[in-house]
Amino acid sequence: MSGSENQASKTDKGRPEPDSPGLIIAGLLVEDEVLGPEDLAYAQRVQEKLTSDDGLTAVIRELNLATQDQITASLRKHRPKIRLGDLLLELGLVTPSDLRTALAFQQQFPEKKLGEVLIETHILTERDLIEVLSIQLGFRNMEAELHDIDPKIFRKIKPEWMKKRGLVPIRETDEGVLVAFVDPLESEQIAFVTRELGSNIVVGIARWLEMEAAIERMAMAVQPQTTVTGDENEIVALVNWLLAQAAQDGVSDIHVEPSKDKLRVRFRQDGVLVPFREYPIEIATPLMSRIKVLAGADIAERRRHQDGRMMVVHGGRELDLRVSFYVTIHGEKAVLRLLNTGNMMLDIKEIGMSPRMGTRFKEDVLDVPGGVVIVTGPTGSGKTTTLYGAVGYLNNVNTSIITAEDPVEYVIDGISQCSINTKINITYEETLRHIVRQDPDVIVIGEIRDRFSADTAIQAALTGHKVLTTFHTEDSIGGLLRLLNMNIEAFLISSTVVSVLAQRLVRRLCQHCSEDHDLTPDELRRLGYNPAEIKSPPRFKRAVGCERCSHRGYRGRVAIFELLVLNEPVKDALISRKTSHEIRRISTETTGLVTLLEDGITKAARGEISFEEIIRKLPRLSKPRPYHELRRLQGEVG
Repeated sequence: MSGSENQASKTDKGRPEPDSPGLIIAGLLVEDEVLGPEDLAYAQRVQEKLTSDDGLTAVIRELNLATQDQITASLRKHRPKIRLGDLLLELGLVTPSDLRTALAFQQQFPEKKLGEVLIETHILTERDLIEVLSIQLGFRNMEAELHDIDPKIFRKIKPEWMKKRGLVPIRETDEGVLVAFVDPLESEQIAFVTRELGSNIVVGIARWLEMEAAIERMAMAVQPQTTVTGDENEIVALVNWLLAQAAQDGVSDIHVEPSKDKLRVRFRQDGVLVPFREYPIEIATPLMSRIKVLAGADIAERRRHQDGRMMVVHGGRELDLRVSFYVTIHGEKAVLRLLNTGNMMLDIKEIGMSPRMGTRFKEDVLDVPGGVVIVTGPTGSGKTTTLYGAVGYLNNVNTSIITAEDPVEYVIDGISQCSINTKINITYEETLRHIVRQDPDVIVIGEIRDRFSADTAIQAALTGHKVLTTFHTEDSIGGLLRLLNMNIEAFLISSTVVSVLAQRLVRRLCQHCSEDHDLTPDELRRLGYNPAEIKSPPRFKRAVGCERCSHRGYRGRVAIFELLVLNEPVKDALISRKTSHEIRRISTETTGLVTLLEDGITKAARGEISFEEIIRKLPRLSKPRPYHELRRLQGEVG
């Protein structure tokens, strides 16, 4: 992105000049034996006859003499010195008219690089520019790494210098120090980093908005906390402030982690851990003691893991926190989980199911008088919220609902809730023995943890009760298979389990700054589609970043669901001990099952989530069906 860029010129006969980008790229293809000399001559003859300004590389691609993947591989391997404008023109990303406009604009503002001009004049998006530099030229895209910056490396360069020079040092690896640049072709900035950090630098690229947000975030996290000492009043104030900040920012977990020379605090926001503050290691012991006092843990015990719980009032409402203390080689680590931070229980219609899935969940699952309903997914996937939504739907004056939970996260009028407390022998085993004697219509078991709780759920369903519970498995089919692995008889599972609902929580795109994203052939392949078979792929949106979302590009979370309602073919497959692949195939063909991946694709096409979140969070266990069919299965119209 340095200097003025001029369009690759042609001779009067139309043949490219010897040093044109087209011939340079074609020469690399010949060198790599992708293209033969006769193929190159043929492509040049075709180009001479064209009236358009198509570059030689585009002609080679259109004639199927080389694929885009082969062209990319050669560019990555050799990294030829081609000016940015010429490369963009040759690859067909800008037109000659676009390039002339950008160059004219650059003459008025000579301090601006061509890349900046192309973005500011909306000829090219910043993401497209990064794609050229990262994919075509082999520079590593380091946007994901910006969320995992080593504070020690970050401290070596002043934040104001990072902003001025457009770079962020990330962390040290076996390859060298990872450094993200706005412009990885800028030799002056690379020389600066080499002087500051050493000669072994791994050059990468990232969008400036992402880099700027990372600089601000890390600058806040690593700033010295000289005012915090071991004074009791200061420690009390610090804990109160951390809890207040977490509640204000909608944080789900607070991580307080000691290391050799510092105490690090991180917040989990929208499912992602982000650095918050660092403190002197000297305050670790008094800080942990204060948290233990609030959580009701033993402050004298520092060699064993402990659990605790605390209630805190913030902003006129009461917050419930579950605390876990874990002994590490550098001292105790604490994780504080904020329960019910939103102080509201979602209605079953508000949890995010598609119209048809939501109707089916109510009519074919919750309205059935008996049987086991399992909500499954990893920790932090929103299972409890869905479970309580179902309880709220079933709760009425004619229904007796009783629960066994660890702990009770939402208090609901009209139902009998029990919070497990092992200190006074209110254990899951003891509670489940008594729960069926309370004449319940609906039993809620917070979690199936072992064979005993699974047996209790099955036996309760056999006697006519409806049982709602949660499980930790990857998908809906996995819930059935895990029950089998607990040595529950297959005929008991098939006769009692009504439904398994699998779910995930993924980050919701910020609706104020997200932009359209046309899926590339490689992205379609990663989703499980064959690009050659897709005539009109769905258009997704992608994260950009703005002030409203703290430049993260995401704000809040979206639930993704997979609802399996057991029918006779699925029950028969279960009793026959079919493989998970076979049961999944039978489920999709006979029950109307929409997989987690397919529900994610549908919501991404609606602009709610990004392609990156699908890849990061959703299992890809089978090939998705075409988008138009998914819309029909989800009950969408229009």
